[in-house]
Amino acid sequence: MISFPLKAAYTFFVLLLVPVYWYFYGPTNFLYFCDIALLLTLVGVWRESAFLVSACSVGILGPQLLWVVDFCFALAGGSLTGMTAYMFSESPLFLRGLSLYHGWLPFLLLYLVWRLGYDRRAFLFWTLLTWVLLPVCFFWLPPPQADPGLTPVNINYVWGFSDLAPQSWVPPMVWLGGLLLGLPLLVYWPTDFLLRRFFRRA
Repeated sequence: MISFPLKAAYTFFVLLLVPVYWYFYGPTNFLYFCDIALLLTLVGVWRESAFLVSACSVGILGPQLLWVVDFCFALAGGSLTGMTAYMFSESPLFLRGLSLYHGWLPFLLLYLVWRLGYDRRAFLFWTLLTWVLLPVCFFWLPPPQADPGLTPVNINYVWGFSDLAPQSWVPPMVWLGGLLLGLPLLVYWPTDFLLRRFFRRA
């Protein structure tokens, strides 16, 4: 159901990205939801697994589409959330070019769900993944820093939206709790609802 050229092209891209990201960012970078989705989608493409591509869709369609909108604002000289500001930094152009996958991966996932169908276990899987991963990022990985360079900090925004300083609106544990509850309720569940409505069941 998924063509071999698509599988080969996607595999080539991932095999190119992984060692480059590992060299510049280190292994903790692959704990970002978007990078987890990138790797799980690779397995899903080859296995033609509706479950894996559905789970990745539930988890990242909303955030990645926001990335696309923010990137378009930045290209036009504006600013929406600042989440794509790194795309206009002084980091190597090739490295920033690889990060453009944030822009096309959500559309690829929609195509894959259209081809394979939507697996309704996706919402529960990605929610459980979130409940495991966010505490790991909060308690054991670097918080925001004034000058992090290429070191991954504040992975999955567990300290706020800035990599330079923690948010100051609420206590850190309240912010974390808000993510643990808010992401499933406000991001994953609406995405799950729309995918159930507009795509056939796997």
